[in-house]
Amino acid sequence: MKYLRTKIVLFALIALTSLNLTAQSEEQIVVEARILDASGEPVQGAIVQNKQEDVFAITDETGQFTISVNPGSFLQITAEGFKSISITADEYQEDIVLVKGSNSEVQIAFQKVEEGEIVAGGTSHINLPEILDKNYTTYSLDGLNAFIGGFNGGNIWGMGNYLVLVDGVPRSAGSALPVEIEQVTFLKGVTAAALYGSRAAQGVILITTKRGEIGKQQISARVDAGLFVPKRYPQYLGSAEYMTYYNEARANDGISALYSDEEIFNHASGSNPFRYPSVNFYSDEYLKPVYERYDATVEISGGNESARYYTDIGFFRTGNQIDFGEAVNNKTERFNVRGNVDLKLNDWISASLGANAIYYSGRGVNANYWGNAATVRPNRFSPLIPLSFISEGNETARILAQNSSNIIDGRFLLGGSQIDQTNAFASIYAGGYNTFTSREFQFNTAIDADLNRALKGLTLNTTFGVDYSTSYNQSYNNQYSVYGANWINVNGQDEIGSLIRYGEDARTGIQNISNSFYQQTISFSSQLNYETELAENHNLSAMLVAGGWQQTLSGQYHRISSANLGLQLAYNYKNRYYVLFNEAVVHSARFAEGQRTGYSPTATVAWKIGREPFLENSSIVNDLELSVSAGVLSTDLGLVDLNANQPYNRYYAHETIYSQTEGAWFSWRDGALTRSTNSLQAGNPELTFARRKEINVELKGSLFNNSISFQTAFFANRMKGNIIQPGVLYPNYFQTGFPASSFVPYINYNNDDRIGFDFDITYSKTIGSIDWTVGLAGIYYDTKASQRAELFENEYQNREGKPIDAMFGLRSDGFFSSDEEVASAPNQDALGGRGTTAGDIRYVDQNGDGIINNEDEVYLGKWGWSGAPLSAGIHLSAKWKNLTFFVLATGQTGAHAMKNGSYFWIDGEDKYSTVVRDRWTPETAATATYPRLTTQNGERNFRNSDFWMYSTDRIDLAKVQVSYDIPAGILGSDSFLKNLNIYVSGANLFTFSSERELMELNIGNAPQTRFYNLGLKALF
Repeated sequence: MKYLRTKIVLFALIALTSLNLTAQSEEQIVVEARILDASGEPVQGAIVQNKQEDVFAITDETGQFTISVNPGSFLQITAEGFKSISITADEYQEDIVLVKGSNSEVQIAFQKVEEGEIVAGGTSHINLPEILDKNYTTYSLDGLNAFIGGFNGGNIWGMGNYLVLVDGVPRSAGSALPVEIEQVTFLKGVTAAALYGSRAAQGVILITTKRGEIGKQQISARVDAGLFVPKRYPQYLGSAEYMTYYNEARANDGISALYSDEEIFNHASGSNPFRYPSVNFYSDEYLKPVYERYDATVEISGGNESARYYTDIGFFRTGNQIDFGEAVNNKTERFNVRGNVDLKLNDWISASLGANAIYYSGRGVNANYWGNAATVRPNRFSPLIPLSFISEGNETARILAQNSSNIIDGRFLLGGSQIDQTNAFASIYAGGYNTFTSREFQFNTAIDADLNRALKGLTLNTTFGVDYSTSYNQSYNNQYSVYGANWINVNGQDEIGSLIRYGEDARTGIQNISNSFYQQTISFSSQLNYETELAENHNLSAMLVAGGWQQTLSGQYHRISSANLGLQLAYNYKNRYYVLFNEAVVHSARFAEGQRTGYSPTATVAWKIGREPFLENSSIVNDLELSVSAGVLSTDLGLVDLNANQPYNRYYAHETIYSQTEGAWFSWRDGALTRSTNSLQAGNPELTFARRKEINVELKGSLFNNSISFQTAFFANRMKGNIIQPGVLYPNYFQTGFPASSFVPYINYNNDDRIGFDFDITYSKTIGSIDWTVGLAGIYYDTKASQRAELFENEYQNREGKPIDAMFGLRSDGFFSSDEEVASAPNQDALGGRGTTAGDIRYVDQNGDGIINNEDEVYLGKWGWSGAPLSAGIHLSAKWKNLTFFVLATGQTGAHAMKNGSYFWIDGEDKYSTVVRDRWTPETAATATYPRLTTQNGERNFRNSDFWMYSTDRIDLAKVQVSYDIPAGILGSDSFLKNLNIYVSGANLFTFSSERELMELNIGNAPQTRFYNLGLKALF
């Protein structure tokens, strides 16, 4: 039924919005008119074009034009230095007045401005349809770090969680697909972002969806089909090799071997993989070599002066790589419908409506297959037990097997053991399945009023948005039994002598509902805008805005709120010298009364150098602008973070909080509880906003007949007064571990500094018959923890003065070669675990006290939590006739990571990866790159140190696409198909790095993939 409803909605929307595509044969009319500027002067050289009928006219020196078109046709009028307009053809057309300006408008904070009039430093934008034509993607921000300087894909200027607004409402970037998006704007600097209040302190991304345009209805459709191809799988040892190395580890620990040579030989021979298993989770026995993805979209747009509309209908489906049991039905599906309508109600009021519905569902199994692949040893059990091996005449075993409710393919029982009664294989075959369902509904509306009647230059804008989303899991959780086989050898043949059954088979048929979640967002803003010319060449504008939004989330008592009042004053002289001032007043209920109001004053001065008379006739400089911005943004982000692994939304951090221990203590009388009260935190009524203090300088422009465009910004900011609970600043008796209690308050203390520059430069040139475009964008920045609450005995361990993402650990000095060397070296017993022996990592005693412990940890490098210090992207496109070639690459340098986790840090009963082949032994001491093996605690070796550190420097070939437009001659002049484009692409193709194998490796998760796509786009 749900698929039937989806189809009904789809066809109904198409039926309601589609118009007859058959051309009407009507008698044409002649349109004659003049085109003038605002002062009444004729505009010569203006182009009047009817795209539907492919006819045009050009105005003469008097501004006059004549054109013959069908009645009701739309005429688009463009002229250099003026904004384009569209009119409806009429026999008695009056004079047409054009307004000076450009056709490129950019959405910035609460307003749209012409591209050349953007003043606030740290503002960048991109018109997504221009990219999508040559680089089709399915995520709104995918690859934009190669076009926008300062954005590295995860943050802006290295600051963390940016605010995303889709059509002015806080939403996820994934809620709008790239095909639906007109423009993406990045507000990086303080002046650019200030009007959005507290949540804008780490930058803002504005996503503007498409609107309808005046003209004949257009329908475009896009269909894509692609394949995911895994890049690389983890390499684990097979059973025989694992058992050999495990015996060695036991010998190193002074323990006798667990596996005999005969057992190891039998596992190695592969003669009977059911009796002597060597399970490889990544073999083609369980995984497909590729899996598929399909998507399709239909866009419908058009309108007239009174009403314009845009509709998008989209669907995608992604498959799954696991190829057995219930997992073959795993899939992810998304269906969405978006509609935007713009209405001109009268000469002074217009309105817009927008709605978006997203239906998302996914089906999966009740098992963590990839997690098991990283932990389950290959010799533990056989996933399947063949019935054919049961000894003839062994009725007991046969009856036990036949009573199973889960005989796979009529030939196998589910395998397991007493300690593996549930396992990924059995769960995928018989454990049931689950479905994840998400529904998201978004609605926003706006009203614009021209109040010229009251005061010339005054306008009013009001917006309102409501979003509601729900999600939940439905599952059928089946119980199942697994079997262990007791094998015997009869006349040289392996047989199952008996079976041991673990667990019971049970299918209740009960559908379980879990993980229910809902979120509601209400957003509102209202603003007054005023523009005037005080005197000749003196221009003034002002904006007063009140805005806010509130999110309600399931499981959280308090709503997430943001409220602010903003004032913007702007002045320019001769459109060359600009001053911009913003003041935002923000409110937060997370602080005590008297501390709930924060102020965010910012200012920008800008010089449009390219408009100076001395550059008017320059053959080099087409446009040049220098701006300087400075200001303060107040933020309470230190008390709310919904994007962290463990989201928090703290209220009452300023209050003293006590809690009962709920009977944690006992009195002298046995069994009698003594209640007590613990302090969780001390109060601090002075707790208040952290503040981002910043100065940035930006230079942008275009050169050599606009063939080169560039933008670069230098920034230096300090996030001052980050909120912490600093135990080291108070006596140690202010807090205890058990019971967990503290008299330490939250305070504004930590300071974080960032300094750097971003850049993007694009070069476009036609060489011969090929149109070339190449662009480079990126960011370099450094960070410093300029103030920290810390207490280290050794100065070299202080975090203050080091990068915010500083990596600390021990310095290594090779391996111990003998027990005598261990005895003469600094004592490492304080590191924990077993005693140090030959083959363990030797560490440097930094403070010379003869003991290796945490006090010997030093600064090793940068983690790159918010991106590598230098990250950049490059894109290149070449267009020859109807063929377009596009390539995009990204890279980073300067950050490091640790080879940690179960794949590298192996001890105890862990699964062995191939890294242990390079372990230390007395025979391999000269070449070993891995410590000696152990079945005990490996804490001494497996800890942060430069031994495990590696560079994350890399260059990724992120995208290659080749597109071809079918020539119009092939389509035919009378075809209802106006344009047809075919493209093939590959994404995430290759990584260039000294640690390439590691960079392409996923442990405990599905593998990284390359994606190959074939697409078709048609315009009707």
